[in-house]
Amino acid sequence: MSAERQLLIIEDDAAFARTLCRSFERRNYRVILASNLEQAEALLQQHSPGYAVVDLKLDGNSSGLACVQMLHKHDPEMLIVVLTGFASIGTAVEAIKLGACHYLAKPSNTDDIEAAFEHVAGNSEIEVTNRSTSIKTLEWERIHETLAETGFNISETARRLGMHRRTLARKLEKQRVK
Repeated sequence: MSAERQLLIIEDDAAFARTLCRSFERRNYRVILASNLEQAEALLQQHSPGYAVVDLKLDGNSSGLACVQMLHKHDPEMLIVVLTGFASIGTAVEAIKLGACHYLAKPSNTDDIEAAFEHVAGNSEIEVTNRSTSIKTLEWERIHETLAETGFNISETARRLGMHRRTLARKLEKQRVK
């Protein structure tokens, strides 16, 4: 099988990773799995995938953004899609700047991801809305921007935002994208 049909999935949720893996294998991709940056680096020494799906928030010290940067540095032609349950404009912009071709909020299925791989070029025909950003949306984006800056440390994020840790935890639980 050619390298262009090889897919690297970097996802720390084992059940979700297996589901994605089986779904892409049914579409004739050869899938390799990693749960963090170190595993992905080790796999790249033996494999040359043309595609990658990266979870933004990984357990431990791994960051999906660091994975995107490493993958893009390894192969600038690799098509990288970032998946996240914690979507924000800040992390979307950073993911694209670091080399991702798309950024999708969970839940996203295999059809969404494959469409993102196929639709790499931008679309200048997309409609621009006149709706202004709400205070809640701005707050949500600021929280996630700070979460990313702190490596998803809730206590440090709460301190930087000047709010109680439990208040932040409640806001995150209330707004979680599933």
